[in-house]
Amino acid sequence: MVKHVILWQLKDEYSKEERSRIKEGIKAGLEGLKGVIPGLLDIHVQTEGLASSNADVMLDSSFEDEAALKEYGGHPEHVKVADGNVRPYMKSRVCMDFEV
Repeated sequence: MVKHVILWQLKDEYSKEERSRIKEGIKAGLEGLKGVIPGLLDIHVQTEGLASSNADVMLDSSFEDEAALKEYGGHPEHVKVADGNVRPYMKSRVCMDFEV
């Protein structure tokens, strides 16, 4: 099994209300991919970090194997969510993929 973990920081320009709306859209979009993309075993988005956090959103996902992770990256439904709900709002992204 392969884990795919991403931490994002939202752009600074958004109000508290905008940030909440953006986070809700990210969570709904990404978690909605479960059962849609072959090899995606589980996917969770955390949007409510503690005050000590320096990231705004975390994606924690699991895949059957590295090939499934690669397929997810280019899958049209993932690209649609990434381009519509995630990428336009981010100032930074950190990713770590690993086998478990």
